[in-house]
Amino acid sequence: MSNAAKRLVFLLSKPAAMVALGLGLSVNPSAAATPPATDPPAILVSRQLLQAERLKVGDVVSLSNDPSGARPRAFRIVGSYEPTPDPARLGEVFLEARLHLPDLIALTAEPNDPAARESVGAINVRLFQPEGADAFVRDLSTRLPGAIVRATAPRKDKADPFVVLDRFHLAIAVVTLVGSSIFLLALMMMLVDERQETVAILRLIGLRRRRILAQVLVEGLLVALTGAAFGVVLAAAVEGVVNHFFQWRYDTALVFVRVTPHIAWRSACLAVPLGIGASLLSSWSLLRREPLSLRR
Repeated sequence: MSNAAKRLVFLLSKPAAMVALGLGLSVNPSAAATPPATDPPAILVSRQLLQAERLKVGDVVSLSNDPSGARPRAFRIVGSYEPTPDPARLGEVFLEARLHLPDLIALTAEPNDPAARESVGAINVRLFQPEGADAFVRDLSTRLPGAIVRATAPRKDKADPFVVLDRFHLAIAVVTLVGSSIFLLALMMMLVDERQETVAILRLIGLRRRRILAQVLVEGLLVALTGAAFGVVLAAAVEGVVNHFFQWRYDTALVFVRVTPHIAWRSACLAVPLGIGASLLSSWSLLRREPLSLRR
């Protein structure tokens, strides 16, 4: 037997529940080549655990619910799995294994407690009407004074970390949008200022302000559409690079960036009016001036 005791998390394979245990893990390399007469129960291990301990399918490992490794039981690895991505556990190493429920009960039961195999420490209840969760918690707490009853559904109040993060992203988006609009307006003002003589000639040959304004509107529309399309294409191209880098960095299957058609359409709906508005606003001050003053 090798390797020190490690703290692992074992997931039940049948009910959707999770049990955190301090378990001793040891690998017998020769066990896979010469299996015992009674084949050990099958388990699945996470990809991270498989790589960290250099295990492979077919190896026999010894698991114990005692951190010292006392009373171990042998299990055979029959496959691996990718843990479910969880943003709240970003950066954690998923050293997990999945056991069949009878095997987990036999592993964690106390030998000196005859009722250990028939008792449970937690029960998950799914309500048919989730909006009545608060009333259910109050009613059950009254009926079972010693029980701890709490909702496990994600909170939507101000204290929820993901609500705070969403508002933080919204604030960043607003600041970015305002700053980029000011920068775009300044850039358009510079471009329009360089076209003073062109506008003056167009005015002197008889073109009206409406005609020139329509031309500016069309140009602004084309530039805005081109910029929006370029931004969407660039975001879609960088999406895979960003996801692969951070998935490699944190060793997770979590998707960090996703460019959906809804996001692309919303971005275009914001970019195009802003581009047109910047073109009209920057050109209007120029069109109000007399042609001779534009020619200096």
